[in-house]
Amino acid sequence: MIKEKITIGAGTDYPMNGILTLPDDLSAPMPAAVLVHGSGPSDMDEKIGGLTPFKDIAEGLAAHGIATIRYDKRTFAHGRKLLKLKDVTVWSETIEDALLATEILKSDSRIDKEKVFIIGHSMGAMLAPRIDAEGGNYRGLILMAGSPRKLEEILIDQNNVIMESSSGLIKFIISKQINKLSASFENLYDITDEEAKQTKMGGGITLYYFKEMGEHPASMYLNNLDKPVLIMQGEKDFQATVEKDFNAYKELLKDKTNVTFKLYETLNHAFVQSIYGDITKANKEYQKERHITEEVICDIANFIK
Repeated sequence: MIKEKITIGAGTDYPMNGILTLPDDLSAPMPAAVLVHGSGPSDMDEKIGGLTPFKDIAEGLAAHGIATIRYDKRTFAHGRKLLKLKDVTVWSETIEDALLATEILKSDSRIDKEKVFIIGHSMGAMLAPRIDAEGGNYRGLILMAGSPRKLEEILIDQNNVIMESSSGLIKFIISKQINKLSASFENLYDITDEEAKQTKMGGGITLYYFKEMGEHPASMYLNNLDKPVLIMQGEKDFQATVEKDFNAYKELLKDKTNVTFKLYETLNHAFVQSIYGDITKANKEYQKERHITEEVICDIANFIK
């Protein structure tokens, strides 16, 4: 395979390092995919503990004759600069850079610009339909461990699961945190943008981050899509679950003939073999080095081809 260093956002306030991975055979224009991260700061490999999902996907797809572009997330490369802003949204955090990466692919003569796909993981999967609609114009979408639900609903649910697995003082503290979060989200779509920007939520974001994202729900874009969509889910995923997220996709899109669903019995949120399958052991779950299974790589490659 061929690896070329690239820069996303060169000449802007937020340049990011990236890698364009190509197969060895460059004899004809090839299909390609943009990789879009999940939530939080993330490097181009989407490294967490001993796992590197995006590196696995990039190298795996190269073996199937498919190029990929991956890059450091803006919150990883420029976290301190973003902390100073009061109006950070998923547009400035994720969408804009995904579109810039897409432009790089489509302007490369080695890439078939009519066969550029988006692969979104976790929150990247939630945003992929919007990225497509706002300029990506992809041939198809691959949504890995995403959800059609709103971010605030998922956040409350995850905290509830942790609370139910706790006891004593810790359970009481988590309960208080959930009540505070629920109160913040209660009238989220009734307040003004300026009011939302004044409410800090931790992690350098304000309530406006949730409001702006929630006003552009994945469900709205997915309902209007007629291009191919592949929705992938690990059955042992405790962050996006089969019951509340994968099944929500299936219900939402049950009448759509352009959507394919793939469920992997023993895989977790990173599409590697699960060890604990327990959100309270998330750190341990991701520490041991494992790699995305060949079945997942082949399913993505076959969908793209």
